[in-house]
Amino acid sequence: MAAAPAAAPARALAPSSSYSPPSRGVSFCSGTSRPNVRAAAASASAPGWRRWEPAVSVAAGSAQSALGALAVDPKVDTLLDSVKWDSKGLAVAIAQNVDTGAILMQGFANKEALAKTISSKKATFFSRSRSSLWTKGETSMNFINVHDIFLDCDRDSIIYLGKPDGPTCHTGAETCYYTSVYDALQGSKPNEDRQVTTTLYSLEDTISRRQEEATEGSGKPSWTKKLLLDNQLLCSKIREEAGELIQTLLENEDQSRTASEMADLLYHAMVLLRVKDVKMEEVLEVLRKRFSQSGIAEKASRNKS
Repeated sequence: MAAAPAAAPARALAPSSSYSPPSRGVSFCSGTSRPNVRAAAASASAPGWRRWEPAVSVAAGSAQSALGALAVDPKVDTLLDSVKWDSKGLAVAIAQNVDTGAILMQGFANKEALAKTISSKKATFFSRSRSSLWTKGETSMNFINVHDIFLDCDRDSIIYLGKPDGPTCHTGAETCYYTSVYDALQGSKPNEDRQVTTTLYSLEDTISRRQEEATEGSGKPSWTKKLLLDNQLLCSKIREEAGELIQTLLENEDQSRTASEMADLLYHAMVLLRVKDVKMEEVLEVLRKRFSQSGIAEKASRNKS
């Protein structure tokens, strides 16, 4: 889409509203890589639009003021126009956890809702039943803090990639997607504690269930239970697996061997996390926060603390 005509006047943005390189939030989706929207952003003549910070505040619930505030920057205005809104001016908007990759909820957004999300960095949708904007968390305070926004290849659906302040679903579940069709067909009831999980989180859930079984003294004996009940055994296995992973490099073993040893190390490390009551999500959050910081600076900050 062509950029706005050069003759069109645009108010200068305040220094606080200047563009800056985005920190690289990632979503860990099974079988997929991080979406690439560089080309899409370029086509809208808006490189760096994801980290735009408005110089004006936007009153909650004021859709027109939201759009008006962002319209001072023709690049953002052009990007909003580039979305293929349907006949009612809406597009599907999906909220996804930036650390776990879990799909949190799905709603709809119009131009004003997307504008307000860009402005406030809080996931905002358009309520079809109330015919008004609503920001997730405005009642429950469980906001979804948006780190990035993605448009699909057809530019007719939106992903809000963010960090939730608490449960997303009105039922109190972490995500609105906890009902498995295949489980339902087998007669199982929906479990609000279940999430649409990737391989990594399925493993974490299995380890957690083994810990519950070990505490209750129920279930069949398993290697995971033994590790959970014996810290010395667990630590020795982590050292062993780390050594075997290193050997794949030193002895130039093939890639499949390296992947296998890394899987062993990751599994045993996740058992340790369970013993320490640390969620994998917390680990990934730490990694995400380090993306925009050099390793040298990060290590220096740890030494000071």
